[in-house]
Amino acid sequence: MEIRVVTQTGEALRLDVDAAGSLMQALSDAGLPVRADCGGLLACGTCHVYIDAAWAGRLPPPGEDELAMLEMALDPEEHSRLSCQIRLDGGLDGLGVRLAPGTE
Repeated sequence: MEIRVVTQTGEALRLDVDAAGSLMQALSDAGLPVRADCGGLLACGTCHVYIDAAWAGRLPPPGEDELAMLEMALDPEEHSRLSCQIRLDGGLDGLGVRLAPGTE
Protein backbone atom coordinates (compact mmCIF):
# COMPACT_ATOMS: atom_id res chain seq x y z
CA MET A 1 0.00 0.00 0.00
CA GLU A 2 1.06 3.60 -0.43
CA ILE A 3 1.28 6.36 2.17
CA ARG A 4 1.84 9.99 1.19
CA VAL A 5 4.02 11.77 3.76
CA VAL A 6 5.11 15.38 4.14
CA THR A 7 8.10 15.64 6.47
CA GLN A 8 8.70 18.35 9.04
CA THR A 9 10.84 20.18 6.45
CA GLY A 10 8.14 20.06 3.77
CA GLU A 11 9.57 17.22 1.68
CA ALA A 12 6.78 15.22 0.02
CA LEU A 13 7.31 11.46 -0.17
CA ARG A 14 5.39 8.42 -1.34
CA LEU A 15 6.11 5.29 0.67
CA ASP A 16 5.27 1.71 -0.25
CA VAL A 17 4.57 -0.04 3.05
CA ASP A 18 3.06 -3.30 4.26
CA ALA A 19 -0.62 -3.15 5.09
CA ALA A 20 0.04 -4.38 8.61
CA GLY A 21 1.16 -2.90 11.91
CA SER A 22 1.00 0.73 12.88
CA LEU A 23 1.60 3.89 10.89
CA MET A 24 4.34 4.75 13.40
CA GLN A 25 6.19 1.53 12.61
CA ALA A 26 5.87 2.10 8.85
CA LEU A 27 7.26 5.64 9.19
CA SER A 28 10.10 4.44 11.39
CA ASP A 29 10.92 1.52 9.06
CA ALA A 30 11.15 4.02 6.19
CA GLY A 31 13.80 5.95 8.12
CA LEU A 32 11.67 9.04 8.63
CA PRO A 33 12.34 11.39 11.57
CA VAL A 34 9.70 10.18 14.02
CA ARG A 35 11.09 9.81 17.54
CA ALA A 36 8.37 7.59 18.97
CA ASP A 37 10.15 7.59 22.34
CA CYS A 38 7.75 5.14 24.02
CA GLY A 39 7.84 2.65 21.16
CA GLY A 40 4.12 2.84 20.51
CA LEU A 41 2.87 2.40 24.07
CA LEU A 42 0.72 5.57 23.99
CA ALA A 43 2.86 7.25 26.63
CA CYS A 44 4.70 10.13 24.96
CA GLY A 45 3.11 11.82 21.92
CA THR A 46 6.39 11.94 19.95
CA CYS A 47 4.82 10.11 16.98
CA HIS A 48 2.32 12.95 16.42
CA VAL A 49 1.12 13.40 12.83
CA TYR A 50 -1.48 15.49 11.04
CA ILE A 51 -3.89 13.41 8.98
CA ASP A 52 -4.91 14.82 5.61
CA ALA A 53 -8.45 16.19 6.00
CA ALA A 54 -9.74 13.92 3.23
CA TRP A 55 -8.69 10.90 5.29
CA ALA A 56 -9.54 12.04 8.82
CA GLY A 57 -13.11 10.73 8.74
CA ARG A 58 -12.03 7.37 7.37
CA LEU A 59 -10.00 6.49 10.46
CA PRO A 60 -11.47 5.13 13.68
CA PRO A 61 -11.82 8.02 16.15
CA PRO A 62 -9.09 8.49 18.75
CA GLY A 63 -9.67 6.99 22.17
CA GLU A 64 -9.61 8.92 25.43
CA ASP A 65 -5.95 8.05 26.14
CA GLU A 66 -4.86 9.25 22.69
CA LEU A 67 -6.83 12.48 23.09
CA ALA A 68 -5.16 13.08 26.46
CA MET A 69 -1.69 12.62 24.93
CA LEU A 70 -2.56 14.92 22.02
CA GLU A 71 -3.47 17.69 24.47
CA MET A 72 0.20 17.71 25.49
CA ALA A 73 1.57 17.50 21.93
CA LEU A 74 3.37 20.41 20.30
CA ASP A 75 1.04 22.34 17.95
CA PRO A 76 -1.98 20.01 17.83
CA GLU A 77 -4.45 20.63 15.02
CA GLU A 78 -7.95 19.46 14.20
CA HIS A 79 -6.74 16.27 12.52
CA SER A 80 -3.84 15.47 14.87
CA ARG A 81 -3.33 11.80 15.67
CA LEU A 82 -0.66 9.62 17.22
CA SER A 83 0.74 7.42 14.48
CA CYS A 84 1.17 4.54 16.94
CA GLN A 85 -2.62 4.35 17.24
CA ILE A 86 -3.33 4.09 13.51
CA ARG A 87 -3.43 0.48 12.35
CA LEU A 88 -2.66 0.08 8.66
CA ASP A 89 -4.83 -1.99 6.36
CA GLY A 90 -5.60 -2.01 2.67
CA GLY A 91 -8.44 0.46 3.16
CA LEU A 92 -5.88 3.15 3.98
CA ASP A 93 -4.04 2.86 0.65
CA GLY A 94 -3.10 6.42 -0.33
CA LEU A 95 -3.34 7.81 3.24
CA GLY A 96 -1.88 11.32 3.51
CA VAL A 97 -0.05 12.49 6.64
CA ARG A 98 2.23 15.33 7.66
CA LEU A 99 4.83 14.81 10.37
CA ALA A 100 4.32 17.23 13.24
CA PRO A 101 7.03 19.51 14.59
CA GLY A 102 8.82 18.28 17.69
CA THR A 103 8.67 14.63 16.65
CA GLU A 104 12.01 14.54 14.90
